[in-house]
Amino acid sequence: MLKVWGRRSSSNVQAVMWCVGELDLAHERIDAGFRYGVVDTPAYLELNPNGTVPTLVDGDAPPLWETGAILRYLASSYGDDAFWPACSQARAGVDKWAEWAKINVALNFTVPVFWQVVRTPPSRRDPSAIERALVRLDHFLAIADRQLDSAPFIAGPAFTLADIQFGHCLFRYYDIDISRATRPQLRAYYDRLAARPAFREHVIVSYEELRATD
Repeated sequence: MLKVWGRRSSSNVQAVMWCVGELDLAHERIDAGFRYGVVDTPAYLELNPNGTVPTLVDGDAPPLWETGAILRYLASSYGDDAFWPACSQARAGVDKWAEWAKINVALNFTVPVFWQVVRTPPSRRDPSAIERALVRLDHFLAIADRQLDSAPFIAGPAFTLADIQFGHCLFRYYDIDISRATRPQLRAYYDRLAARPAFREHVIVSYEELRATD
């Protein structure tokens, strides 16, 4: 059985748990990080010397940390050929979009937008900085919108690991109070993801514990 350390409100943990759910893997998730502690204990630091989440242990295999590495391990170990192709060229096409999503969407959304809107007290928010961050983020969402005009999923016709890396940010993107450009293909894609049971269970999760107030 898989063991995953990390709280439900962590976006990185959500990506891992969504993947676990899509692959229908038996698992135990253990709250860790933020107000739950655990990550600074000697036992946890033996698993993950960074003291971060998520961490995954699969049976007797060595522990894994870093979200991308965990996702690729799960995909390689348990995914079918559509989710994570055996052909190196096809797999690279999926991996290209997974890396693109991590670098250009997750990093440009999580700290400059989500943290500023939700995890920063209202009196300390910088609306101008948030708007600049949204303009930069939308540049990449426009790329996704164009890509999704020709395929139902971000890397093509099948749901793949790239959709985990990209799509796990979209619940918060559409849920928080921000201005958004009209991206009809992106919105339709999000609605398709939100219909998936594993997405509803592991990604459409309250983040109220993260909300900062004055």
